[in-house]
Amino acid sequence: MAKYKRGKSSFLFSNQPVIASWASIAGKKESEGPLGRCFDKTTTDTFFGQKTWEQAEKKMQELALKTLAEKAGLHTWEIELVFSGDLLNQCIGSSFSLRNMNIPHLGLYGACSTMSESLLLAALTVDGGYADRVAALTSSHFASSERQYRFPLGYGGQRTPTAQWTVTGSGAALVTVEGKGPRILSGTVGTVRDLGIKDAGNMGAAMAPAALATIKAHMEDMNLTPKDYDMIVTGDLGQVGKELLLELAKREGLELGGKLADCGCMVFDNTVQDVHAGGSGCGCSAITLCSHLLGELSTGKLKKILFCGTGALLSPTSTQQGLPIPGVCHAVAIEGGRN
Repeated sequence: MAKYKRGKSSFLFSNQPVIASWASIAGKKESEGPLGRCFDKTTTDTFFGQKTWEQAEKKMQELALKTLAEKAGLHTWEIELVFSGDLLNQCIGSSFSLRNMNIPHLGLYGACSTMSESLLLAALTVDGGYADRVAALTSSHFASSERQYRFPLGYGGQRTPTAQWTVTGSGAALVTVEGKGPRILSGTVGTVRDLGIKDAGNMGAAMAPAALATIKAHMEDMNLTPKDYDMIVTGDLGQVGKELLLELAKREGLELGGKLADCGCMVFDNTVQDVHAGGSGCGCSAITLCSHLLGELSTGKLKKILFCGTGALLSPTSTQQGLPIPGVCHAVAIEGGRN
């Protein structure tokens, strides 16, 4: 077996790469939520000064990367590699944001799991000695996602109770070989799960089985239990998916009660914000991690978390053809920084 491989799908990072800086850019609705004061930059302009929502998403990623570099005391060109992706067709939010920046780029598509996927790959790259400074970056935009996956907003379509609100935001994390900040201990690559859910308005149900599979695999591979973590954080299951995950875990004999949190339930306040089942999108877990969670880890309020980005791997074509929605989840174990 490979030296640092654990079990079937997990990796132990021998050098424990550092998350040296992080940045979050958020929209108006997100700034009005419980985490509003944690974000680096917010705006009331849905277009971020651009002509279209898709270009707004590009702008968000540009701002996130620039803010990330500034907080690290670097020029953007000093970042050696960027792993990034988004929800737009052909990941144009990522590729357009990085054009002409002269930064090596590897584009990803993990849907809403992209923040954990990019962070996991960044950690593997740094821990393996292939680069010293690697950025993980992603974004989503409510309006561009609705136009692509469901209905143009001008139609005024009704949203079902299980529907979630795609977060308008971008998050970025800089993974380095040394320095101060939270450290990445291990990671688990998820497997694609499909239990036949076809409702594009119920992403939580589609992703919950994948989240359970990855959490179980991580615990078995690393010989750990949920008690070894202060918090197990899923990406964007929302309220429906979170409750379903707890039920599925209980059936499997895995007790997550008291440990499980979900970024889709944290980023908005369901009692006063009309988001139905909660938040979703690549930006959901990205801005929650790259503001509140890493902030709590850096101050010692949290000691150790398992960050489990969840993604629904559908496309407009697959939905139109009546295919079910596969889900995936990737996990990264992060420990509070040591000076």
